[in-house]
Amino acid sequence: MTTGVSIASAQWLKDIVLQRLLAVLSTSGEESRIAGGAVRNTLLGQPVSDIDIATTNLPQETVRLAEAAGFKAVGTGAEHGTITVIAHGRPYEVTTLRADIETDGRRAKVLFGRDWKRDAERRDFTINGLYAKADGTVVDLVGGIADLEKRILRFIGDPEVRIREDYLRILRFFRFFAWYGAGRPDAEGLKACARLKDGLDQLSAERVWAELKKLLSAPDPSRALLWMRQAGVLTKALPESEKWGIDSIHGLVKAERDLGWESDPLVRLEAIVPPDAARMAALAERLRLSNAQAERLRQWASTEPVGANASEAELAKKLYRGDRQGFVDRLKLSLASARARAVEDTQALVEAGGYSRLLAYAERWQKPEFPLRGNDLAELGMKPGKRIGEMLKELEALWIETGFTLGRSALLERAAEILKA
Repeated sequence: MTTGVSIASAQWLKDIVLQRLLAVLSTSGEESRIAGGAVRNTLLGQPVSDIDIATTNLPQETVRLAEAAGFKAVGTGAEHGTITVIAHGRPYEVTTLRADIETDGRRAKVLFGRDWKRDAERRDFTINGLYAKADGTVVDLVGGIADLEKRILRFIGDPEVRIREDYLRILRFFRFFAWYGAGRPDAEGLKACARLKDGLDQLSAERVWAELKKLLSAPDPSRALLWMRQAGVLTKALPESEKWGIDSIHGLVKAERDLGWESDPLVRLEAIVPPDAARMAALAERLRLSNAQAERLRQWASTEPVGANASEAELAKKLYRGDRQGFVDRLKLSLASARARAVEDTQALVEAGGYSRLLAYAERWQKPEFPLRGNDLAELGMKPGKRIGEMLKELEALWIETGFTLGRSALLERAAEILKA
């Protein structure tokens, strides 16, 4: 039903290319509307990135109309009705109205149709089941606007039925709650997620990590993580967190806000799992993290903690021998923890000051270059071989211990003294 609500003032909806595409796809009795997230975010006053379109055109007709208008059409998900239309360099996913007629918890067989209500009802949450016409008129067939106003995240229809269609919706329930929900999660949805959590085992690792990463990127994922823990979903998806706890996430989020840190899903992940290199390697393999993500977790877990009273000179030596990002992550978590404890503990306030100082130093630190090479020692008369490497390590250790202050000449003098001894 039309709602009397309009998003006509949204700048992205006024884009002439988008309006032309909607017009092209709304000829000969067919209709196309903006669907889902773009409508939701506009109503919430939040940024819009992706713009999806729902249409009564069959996929092959979408391709024909788009190409006839000079756009590029790619059948990225044609079997499920989705065509990606590239209009002036921008992609739009255009999906034919459909109903899921057979599902196995991961994939669905679909039946294309022309029924907007049936299309809305096969979606996951009421706030994602909204449409907008080209003129901005919002069409709500599932009660999404009322739920948006109250910040309620609610499954469309029976939560258990929706989840059995795709078990990823369990994680999406908590992810969307983290981004858009308030108060307590919908009770029926929460209970259904708890009952069906074993269905997560059917999902690919890539899909699970993608959802966890999006959840951890929310402005404040702490409430969602708490309810995930209560429902047993967090332990199922992230067993490493089970005996470690999620309390640290609160202090980290507050530190991010207070200190202007950019929200980092990997640091947030580190806040709720143990710094154990073997377990982080297993986590990275299980969730198919990228090589860079896996290495960052490994370095963080392998980096020894730094005390708040350490000097910058001491930290510099550790940074030279270790991984700078690993130390930065460690120091951020230590600082966030100290700040959280400082509310009731004056010693923690002192620690926070120390960690703040060390973090600032680590973030601006640049690794110095050891000024000697093997050829320098050869010119002193050393024969090529194992001894040159040993000598270089000995001199480098001296250079580090003196705070990287010895120059090339001083190091060569020291080398000559060692050779004469």
